[in-house]
Amino acid sequence: MTKSPTRSPPFSTTTATKVPQEIISEEEMALIDSAFASAAAQFPRNQRSIQSITRLSKRTLLDSMATGSSPDIEDSGRVGWSDSSPLKKRNRGLDSFLHRFRRKRGLSVTDITATEWCEKQMEFCLLFGKPEKTKAMKAGSVRHVELEEEVIKRVKIHVSSNEDVWALKFVNFIIGANQLIFDGLTRELPIVGFAEGIWMVGVIDEIRISESERYATLVDTKTRVQAKFPTEPQQRNGRLQLMCYKRLWDSLVDDKFPVQKFFDFFSLNPHCILPAEIRENTAKSGFASETLNDLVRYFRNSCFQLPRAHGLLTLRYELQADQSLIGEDEFAYDCEWVKGQIKSSLEFWVGERKASYTPTEERWKCRFCKFANVCPGNSNPNASSTPS
Repeated sequence: MTKSPTRSPPFSTTTATKVPQEIISEEEMALIDSAFASAAAQFPRNQRSIQSITRLSKRTLLDSMATGSSPDIEDSGRVGWSDSSPLKKRNRGLDSFLHRFRRKRGLSVTDITATEWCEKQMEFCLLFGKPEKTKAMKAGSVRHVELEEEVIKRVKIHVSSNEDVWALKFVNFIIGANQLIFDGLTRELPIVGFAEGIWMVGVIDEIRISESERYATLVDTKTRVQAKFPTEPQQRNGRLQLMCYKRLWDSLVDDKFPVQKFFDFFSLNPHCILPAEIRENTAKSGFASETLNDLVRYFRNSCFQLPRAHGLLTLRYELQADQSLIGEDEFAYDCEWVKGQIKSSLEFWVGERKASYTPTEERWKCRFCKFANVCPGNSNPNASSTPS
């Protein structure tokens, strides 16, 4: 039986100081454990209130209405590998999970965190489908939309190509970056970056910049059914999520975005003329663009205006019933640790090794896994429990 690689979570501290919080979509946690079920909630802010931000500007978020199948704005894209990446030099095989399930999409932060939680569960999810959303998850999604609309106005845009989908991603990033610079806060910011030899995508839930800070602050809020902190493995998984976002964010700010490789690996035509709706929206937003290449130039310019992410990241935990603050997990970014986690995840995705089971000391996770009855790594397949 293959055991998961040893994971040493970075040092963290727990406080109860109130800071602005963000309600996140629990799509990532749907892959790993119903214990992560989210119910979104409103929260106070110590920088600018939602009302003041709304008065200043409400960001327009372009949402895709695809012709035929509907691409996912967060995960859409083609996976690409660096020519210098050691992974490229190895035979991954056409039957790898990366080729079979992510060949036309960037590997998402969701994929990394779900793999860290349990590779075997990730394998089952890929082969047999994601768990259905619980009632709490659905309620959280509804509330999430309500709060999102306080700072974001969604506009439906018809898309018909990968170039259109990526154009929306860049437009939303540019507008969100401008909102962050001028208002001090933005939400649901799509991000794409090149890390550890692979293209990764995701959506950062909330970013803040105060007038006195030179860094961007990444904060993520998760809700709990019980008024207590989650287990260390759950906290570790949340830390990995935020660290992945910081790694991608800093790479963009440092102008480590290989443009030509991006177009080549994702098989995109940089000179593709954008749909009229997108061209009109870019013109209204102050960065008129005719082609995808135009948008990429504005995208890189926007990244140049942004500060690096703060070295301290914050996970907030609140009670689902009344949205009261349980506490915070403030932890330092660990570059080597997150690089190691990404590389370990890639070994599974590219087929360099079989999926490992969760460590013996963390087999309690099996009680909350819908695949527990068929998983060879579960020593007690008849056990069941209710997630906390």
